[in-house]
Amino acid sequence: MTMIAEYGSILVILACVLGLFVAWGVGANDVANAMGTSVGSKSITLRQAIVIAVIFEFLGAWLAGGQVTETIRSGIVDPALLNGDTDLYVIGMLGALLSTGIWLVIASTRGWPVSTTHTLVGAIMGFGVVGVGIHSVNWGLLSGIFLSWIGAPAIAGVSAFLLFRSVQFLILERDRPLESAQRYVPIYMFLVGFMIAMVVVFKALKSVLALDALSGLVVSLVLGVLVALIGKLVLYRMVFRKSSEDRFDFSSVERIFGVLMMFTACAMAFAHGSNDVSNAVGPMVAIIDMVATGGDIAATSEVPDWVLVLGGVGIVLGLVTYGHKVIATVGSGITELTPSRGFAATLATAGTVVLGSVSGLPLSTTQTLIGAILGVGLARGMAALNLGVLGSIAISWLITLPAGAAMSIVFFFTFKGIFT
Repeated sequence: MTMIAEYGSILVILACVLGLFVAWGVGANDVANAMGTSVGSKSITLRQAIVIAVIFEFLGAWLAGGQVTETIRSGIVDPALLNGDTDLYVIGMLGALLSTGIWLVIASTRGWPVSTTHTLVGAIMGFGVVGVGIHSVNWGLLSGIFLSWIGAPAIAGVSAFLLFRSVQFLILERDRPLESAQRYVPIYMFLVGFMIAMVVVFKALKSVLALDALSGLVVSLVLGVLVALIGKLVLYRMVFRKSSEDRFDFSSVERIFGVLMMFTACAMAFAHGSNDVSNAVGPMVAIIDMVATGGDIAATSEVPDWVLVLGGVGIVLGLVTYGHKVIATVGSGITELTPSRGFAATLATAGTVVLGSVSGLPLSTTQTLIGAILGVGLARGMAALNLGVLGSIAISWLITLPAGAAMSIVFFFTFKGIFT
């Protein structure tokens, strides 16, 4: 009797528990990608951020997280080399889930913003090396991930630097900043609408809408124009406070960017929930599907609605119970953020994420956002950056993949000893 036939129910329960654990870690760590800049720039309070994230992260996970999940996560391990040993695969996935969850707990308690995807990649790589052999690992994919550690933060950092410098030149450094804001902010509103639409079309609702590149681009352009037109009308209806010098305060200008940050926070939370819930439910669904079919390794597995709800609940619980630590690191630990700076960082992040989705590059949203915040800080000079916090974050990135791999190897042999 195979392990799956003997312990099928136990394996399903264990997979669900570990999947929920990883989803908790995603909420505790990765939700800072969507909320960190908004809270750090004081566009919204931490309580408001939690409410927004609870709603939009859950909706993203439930409504748009049901894309087809690869049986072997991201093609890291070649299933043909398993030689039909489904017991080996189930044990490896359980170890990968447990090691990913534990590393996210460690990182979250220390306030480190790490990549959940890269943690899971490292974990599956570790199980593949010891369970199947070093030849089973897709080293081409891993080399792309290594390159993304440098490329994604660099692209986002340069983009954020240029965006914030344009805000400074066109608005903040003008004699009448509010009048300049009313003139130029609709352009930024167009960029926000366009980029948010791109994130939703090509990342959050990619499998639901199934639009080709040209159709997605046209839809995004139309939505960007609509956002700019509506924003222009709203701008002229807003009431602003005048200073004693009969000039509008910079706080009024920042208030405008604060409104933009509200929209970007909602959209990024939805996109994050739809995309990163797969880190928790992908291996879990593969195990459940394998138990249900008696051990067949299918090419793909459809994600049931109840699994998406479980993943969404886990993300929400992680955010509510422990998300504040990483949000604090992202929002205020690296550099001081204002709404205009946070806006530039968030928009640059969204643009880089879309670039990665369209081109198929394995980008980390976490690393992309940190690069964007770094770029905004550099626009004000090196003195504006907390190099100690940046050093800690860099070290956590370097050890994420090997930490996931090392723990996965330990848990692989632990589960193997228990079940076989």
